[in-house]
Amino acid sequence: MRRLPIALLIILTGISCTDQLAYSEFRSTENGEWDRDRPMEFTVTDPDTTRAHNLYLFVRNDNTFPYSNLFLIAEMTFPDGSTQRDTLEYEMANAAGQWLGEGLGSVRENKLGYKRDVVFPSSGVYTFTVSHAMRKNGNVDGVQSLPGILDVGLQIESNE
Repeated sequence: MRRLPIALLIILTGISCTDQLAYSEFRSTENGEWDRDRPMEFTVTDPDTTRAHNLYLFVRNDNTFPYSNLFLIAEMTFPDGSTQRDTLEYEMANAAGQWLGEGLGSVRENKLGYKRDVVFPSSGVYTFTVSHAMRKNGNVDGVQSLPGILDVGLQIESNE
């Protein structure tokens, strides 16, 4: 009898947390390495145009990720073909070298803020493309294959 209120609380918490979820999808890398020439693409069809949304990128990494930060190029293509491109930097580990994000063991999931208060201007298909833009210090050429990145995701949440 004592477990019933706890189970009910967990269920209600789960329901309330997903009320704002408008879209969520993950893409896996090949063999835990993200190739620079293999961007992750997400297609969102007819998002709600009456509300503001927050957009998040998710990155799952393991202990083989060799950096403390992550540079990403994120591009949003609108139904009319116009695009917005952003260069983003995220901390993946603190100054002591401990991984940030949620998780146990060697795999961590980071929910990274991408855009806030986005109102989609029209119905149609929106395409989001995310690629890494990592470089080694002093090198002009980027890192071709980025180890330790397991999955990349996009999540859209309604602000209301």
